[in-house]
Amino acid sequence: MMSSKPNASRKTTKVGLVTSSAADKSVVVKVENLVMHPLYSKFVRTSSKFMAHDEENTCNEGDRVLIEECRPLSKRKRWLVRKVIERAQ
Repeated sequence: MMSSKPNASRKTTKVGLVTSSAADKSVVVKVENLVMHPLYSKFVRTSSKFMAHDEENTCNEGDRVLIEECRPLSKRKRWLVRKVIERAQ
């Protein structure tokens, strides 16, 4: 008998800042993270950039967005823009 976990199919989500929206239906999202340095025990700010699919081309540079993991859409795109949390000024 198979046991199904309720959280097994939940997809990863991240919140980041749109750094580029030049490509059609694609945006580059920068996600910042605080990591403790193993030797000096100080928090170091690291960042990662993800290509995300923006179907309606609604995102602009500076927007804060929620992205969700999905199937591979192209060579580098593996994320979907779920919603715009905050618009750029």
